[in-house]
Amino acid sequence: MATIDKTQQDAEKQAAAMAAVKFVKNGDVVGLGTGSTTTFAIKELGKRVSDGLKITAAASSIRTEELARSLGIEILDLGSLSEIDISIDGADEFTESLDLIKGGGGALFREKIIASLSKNAIIITDASKKVKKLGAFTIPIEVLPLAYQYVSDQIDKLGGKGVLRIAAGEKFITDNQNLIIDADFGLIDDPAKLSSDLNQINGLLAHGLFINLTSKVVMSEGTDIIIFE
Repeated sequence: MATIDKTQQDAEKQAAAMAAVKFVKNGDVVGLGTGSTTTFAIKELGKRVSDGLKITAAASSIRTEELARSLGIEILDLGSLSEIDISIDGADEFTESLDLIKGGGGALFREKIIASLSKNAIIITDASKKVKKLGAFTIPIEVLPLAYQYVSDQIDKLGGKGVLRIAAGEKFITDNQNLIIDADFGLIDDPAKLSSDLNQINGLLAHGLFINLTSKVVMSEGTDIIIFE
């Protein structure tokens, strides 16, 4: 795998974020994702709010909510919303057919709720995230702690290999007080089928395959902005 230049990658993330934020209009309810790429978008939105843009927002994680509030963005209770005008989030991998793997930051459940509520779900990425087939990045799976072993066994039966996510030497705990299993299924020939199979597992709160949930991907490659929709 080619070495990724971090400076170039950050420049591409910022360029994609700035392009996506231009789609936000006065009065919009905006869904805010979680992760390094989305942070660029939230900061850009904060600048527009300070210049007079009137928006409200729903956050996909505690850290996103804290960042948005610090920039003067009004945060709504996600659980009270029936729809979101536009959402901006990142991805760990995406294909030209707009299938995604998300959840590297551990906020996949709330990110999936926001995507499901969004009339216009925009994904922003640098060029390194585009793949021909999903699966080089493992699929994050949020699981209720009491169902951990059961879900792990079901992942095995589907041909995957699950590993409990550890951070700073301890079990990674989501904002919902659950665990994350990072599941390796290899390169995935049929993401929609795997998504459906995973959805049948009791105790699995959410998985990181996002199928038919994305309106467009705004990708920055060098100095170019490329939109997939």
